[in-house]
Amino acid sequence: MVIPVHDVNPARRTPWVTYALIAANVLVFLFTPGLAASVTGEGGLAQLCRLQAFWDQYAAVPQELIHHRMPRLVPTGETALGPQGPGCVVRPPDYAKWPELSVLSALFLHGGWLHLLGNMLFLLIFGNNIEDRMGHARFALFYAVCGYAATYGFALLNDGSADPLIGASGAIAGVLGAYLVLYPRARVWVLVPFLVFLPLRLPAWLVLGFWFGLQAVYSSGEGVSDAGTVAYAAHIVGFLAGMLLAWPLRPGTPPPPEPRGLLFGRQARPRHTW
Repeated sequence: MVIPVHDVNPARRTPWVTYALIAANVLVFLFTPGLAASVTGEGGLAQLCRLQAFWDQYAAVPQELIHHRMPRLVPTGETALGPQGPGCVVRPPDYAKWPELSVLSALFLHGGWLHLLGNMLFLLIFGNNIEDRMGHARFALFYAVCGYAATYGFALLNDGSADPLIGASGAIAGVLGAYLVLYPRARVWVLVPFLVFLPLRLPAWLVLGFWFGLQAVYSSGEGVSDAGTVAYAAHIVGFLAGMLLAWPLRPGTPPPPEPRGLLFGRQARPRHTW
């Protein structure tokens, strides 16, 4: 898919909440047990056991959210040699978990560097304008509501799943949905992989509409091999929630500046520096 790198839509105020969310996500990732040291997010058994224990405690789990069905045994983060070989030690949990609060903590967990950097790139490019339009406090609340809507939407569709759900993608999808509603004609610089990465300047409705279409296709399991490990349905719910919440703000939203030049190549670069 296309990779956004910049939008031609200056904000009037500093997006402090957006910056704080990015910083919080990075810090949580760096302190996730054993994960930051791995570029791919993969590792040995000891690291995987620590990660599983950490995610089981702080990630959102669909069956816990919908049925409040807490697991009888959870990984402790330790490893041991069992009858079938080495594995993760499991015991009854020694902590109390509130499923409703796990939705919030899960929004700051990521499974690898690519997962983290991809989410933060989208949040940085599109979050500043939504925060500018809503204001700092309302944007923070909007972000959380979209994250909760995306997580519970996915959980309702997968209420029997015990797999941890992590990532800020659902909340960021809400940001993308709001951007599509408020700034559909804003120009977005993207890199399109075609032998090499071609820089193009495209309208936001095309970039975000294409992104949403891919999520819909992938959620059906078509055209992607990891449909069972990526919560595409959460992206769709978050995106639609963001559109609905941003719709009342359409009147009075100032249009983005109309860039000059072509829509591709060097001549399409804005004539001002940024």
